[in-house]
Amino acid sequence: MATTDINLADRSGSLVESHKGYDPRIIFFYFIIAALLLTLAGGLAYQQLSKTGEHADAERQQNQRRILVPGPRGNIYDRNQKLLVGNRPRFSVRLLLDVLRPEIRREQIRIRKNYRAMDDQNVPSPWQLEQIARVSVVQRYLDEVNRVIGREERVDARELQRHFSRELLLPFTLIDDLEPKEYARLLEKLPVNSPANVYSFSTRYYPYGSAASHTLGYVGSTDDLEVEDLPGDDLRTFKMKGTMGRDGIEKRFDSLLQGEAGGSIFRVDPAGNRINPAIQVVLPKQGRDLTLSLDIDLQLAAEKTLGETEMAGTAIAMDVNTGEVLVLASKPDYDLSQFSPRISTATWADANARGALFKRAIQGTYPPGSSFKILMTIAGLRSGVITPEGTAFCPGFFRLGREFDCHDRHAHGELAIEEAIERSCNVFFYEHGYKMGPDVIAAEARRFHLDQPTGIELTDETRRMIIPNPEWKRKTLKQAWVGGDTVLMSIGQGYVSVSPLSMACFMASVARDEVWTQPTLLHQPNRPRQKTESIGLTPAQRAALVNGMERVTTGASGTARILQNGRGGLPPLTGLRIAAKTGTAQAHTVKGTINFAWLIAFAPVENPQIAIAIAIEGDTPGEETGGGRYASPVAHAILRTWLDKKNQPAGPPVKFKTE
Repeated sequence: MATTDINLADRSGSLVESHKGYDPRIIFFYFIIAALLLTLAGGLAYQQLSKTGEHADAERQQNQRRILVPGPRGNIYDRNQKLLVGNRPRFSVRLLLDVLRPEIRREQIRIRKNYRAMDDQNVPSPWQLEQIARVSVVQRYLDEVNRVIGREERVDARELQRHFSRELLLPFTLIDDLEPKEYARLLEKLPVNSPANVYSFSTRYYPYGSAASHTLGYVGSTDDLEVEDLPGDDLRTFKMKGTMGRDGIEKRFDSLLQGEAGGSIFRVDPAGNRINPAIQVVLPKQGRDLTLSLDIDLQLAAEKTLGETEMAGTAIAMDVNTGEVLVLASKPDYDLSQFSPRISTATWADANARGALFKRAIQGTYPPGSSFKILMTIAGLRSGVITPEGTAFCPGFFRLGREFDCHDRHAHGELAIEEAIERSCNVFFYEHGYKMGPDVIAAEARRFHLDQPTGIELTDETRRMIIPNPEWKRKTLKQAWVGGDTVLMSIGQGYVSVSPLSMACFMASVARDEVWTQPTLLHQPNRPRQKTESIGLTPAQRAALVNGMERVTTGASGTARILQNGRGGLPPLTGLRIAAKTGTAQAHTVKGTINFAWLIAFAPVENPQIAIAIAIEGDTPGEETGGGRYASPVAHAILRTWLDKKNQPAGPPVKFKTE
C-alpha cells in the first residue's frame, strides 16, 4: 500500500512539471498571429479613415444615375420677323419600364407554369422566359393604348431588349407620332396611375413647308448632350435624343441655335429602378433666335414662279447696298416638314431622284451666256476698246477661220454699245472681245471676284467657278489657247463657268458702281452700306452701260421688255425703272446640249436697291431656253412683290413665338 502511494506521488509530480505556463516551441507563432492581427486592424483603420471618400464615391456611382434631356432649339425668323423655323410639340406614348419589374416577374412565373401544365419538355431558359415576359407585359399596355385610339401597333421585341439593357431609366416609346386627337383621347382615357404616359417633346416646325429649304436646312438626332451645371460626370448617364444641324443655316449656326440641355440625378435600387424624387434637377433652356436677311414674301413669289416653269432653276435677290440676300431659291426642292424629326428612306430616295438636294444657287456652275456681256462692256470701256460713241458693223456673223453666227442669225448693221446691249448682238462682242484678248477679259472678271466663292454663310458653296485664260488652259487642259476660245469667252461661253450667286453679287456691284459685294444671310436693321473699289468708269461710260441695260427692258428689241410692257398676262411694273440683261447659254452634258436661261437685273435705275440673278436649266436637250422667255417671269414676280411691299405702309413687326 505504501509503495503504491509513493508511485502515485511520483507520477503526480512528473505531471505537474510537464504542464508549464508557455511552450518555447510555439512562442514564434504567437508573434506571427499578433502581427497579422495588427495588419488587419491597420488595414481596416486605413479603409475606414483614409479611403472614406473613395468608398462614398463608389457607393454613389452604384446608387445614382443621371438623365439628360435636350433644350429646344432657337427660332429662325425672316427680316420682317416672320417665323421660318420654330418648334412644335410632338406627342408620343411612352412606358416606364423600371416600375414593371414585379409585373414582369409574375408574368414570367405564369408562363413557366403554363409550360409545365402542358407537360412541355422544352421549357425556355430563365433568360428566355424573362424576354418573353417583357414583351408580353409591354404589349398588354400597348393593346390598352390601341383600344383607345383605334390602332394596331405591335411591340418590336429587339428594340425592347436593347432598351432594357441600355436605357432602363428612360421611358420606352410605344407610339411616337400621335395625332392631336389621339393625344387628347389618351389624356382622357388612360388611367392616372398607368405606367404608360403621354409625353410631348419639341420638334422642328416649318410654317412654309418647302420654302427656302436649301437655305434653312434640316436637323438630325444626336445624344451628344452635356450639362455644365449638373454634377455627376462619373455617374452612369442616360441621354434623351436631341437634335443637331445637318444642313444649311441649321448646320452653320448650330452652336447658336442649339438649346442648353438639362438633367436630373436619381437614386436607383439594386435592380437599377429609379427611386423618386430626383436628388438634383437642372432645367433645359431654349437656344438663341436667329434673324435672317430673307424676305419670305419675295422668296415665295420666286419659288412659285420657278415651279411653274417645271424646270430646274434658281433665283437670287439681294439688297444692293448691304449685300443682304432677300431671296435664295432653288428648284426642285423638298418639304422640310418631311425631314423632321427624322428622314425616312423613301423620302430621301425621292428627293435624291428628283435632284432636290442640289443647291443650284450656290453649288451650280454654268456658262453665263449673254449676261456676261455686261462684264465685257465694262472691260471694253475701261480698256478703251469700246467707247460710248463708237460703233461696229454686224453682218450677222464674225469670221475667224470659221464663221461665228450672231445670236439671232440676222445682220444688225451698224451698232453703238447701248443698242448692242439691247439687242444682245454677239458679233459686236466677238469683235471687241477679240481685240481685248483673253487676259484683259479674265482680269476684269477676276476683279469682280467671279472666279471665287462668295463666302456666304453656308458650308457647301462651290469652288468650281472658272474664268479661263491661256495660262489656265495650258495648265488644266494641256492645250494652247486659240482665237475661237476668245470669241466664245466674249459671249460667256466656252470655258467660262460661274455660280448664280456670284452673278447676283456681280449685278449688285454694278448697280453700286463698285467691284465687289459680300453677300450675307444675316439681317442687321442698321447694317452700313458696303464700300469697295470703284469700277472706274467715267460718267459717260457709266451712262452708256446703264442706258443699254435699261433699253433691254424698254426698247422695241429689248429681250426683257416683258418686265415693263406687261405682256404674257403679267401686269406692267409701273413706275419702276429696271436695268437688265438676259442670256442663253449652252452646256454639254451626258443628256446632250442643255440650254440655260439667264437674267440679271437691278432696280430702280436712278437709285438701285435690289439686284437679281436668275438661271433656269432646260429640261430637253437642244431646246431653245431664252432668258427673256423663261427667266423674265421669275424676275417680274420678285420685282412685283418687292414693289408692292415698298408701296404699302409698314406696320409694326410681329415676332411670333412658339413653344
